[in-house]
Formats: sequence, C-alpha cells, structure tokens
Amino acid sequence: LPLARMSSKPRFGLEAFKFATYVSVPIFMTVVFAANPENLEAIIKQFKYVVYPPEGPKPPSAKEMRVIVEANRKKKLDSTGERPRGTWLGSAK
Repeated sequence: LPLARMSSKPRFGLEAFKFATYVSVPIFMTVVFAANPENLEAIIKQFKYVVYPPEGPKPPSAKEMRVIVEANRKKKLDSTGERPRGTWLGSAK
C-alpha cells in the first residue's frame, strides 16, 4: 500500500523540467539556426518541399479573347456554311 501512495504524488520537479525543455528547445534551435540568414537560407535550399514549375505563357487578355472567338466563329461559318447560333447552349435567338 505505501508504494501506491508514493506513485500518486505529483512530481513537480519532473514537470518543471519537461516544461522548461519544451519551451527552451525551440527557442534554442531558432537562435542557433535562424538567427544567421545564411544558415536559414541553406536549410531552406536543402529541404525543398515545394518545387514550382517554370512559368508558362500568360493567358490572353479579354480583347485578345474576343478576337480569337470572332476568328473561330468566322472559321466555323466558312467551313460549315451555317450561321452561328446565338448562345453557348446552341439555341437560336
């Protein structure tokens, strides 16, 4: 019975040590690694988690899109001989 009573006592010293460790380790690591910009840059370059693809061509502007759409309509009209329909769903106005 005395053994059970001893284990139920709170151990303040251990809890204080764990708390101090949880608080001080991130602070220490930040000071050591992130305080020097060269270290931080080297760490970031070493662990590239996101690699972005090269930038592709920019999409056409609204004005250029209108020109493209009109050219496609004219091309379709020339190839089929039909008049273009009024809406995207294909119903005539």
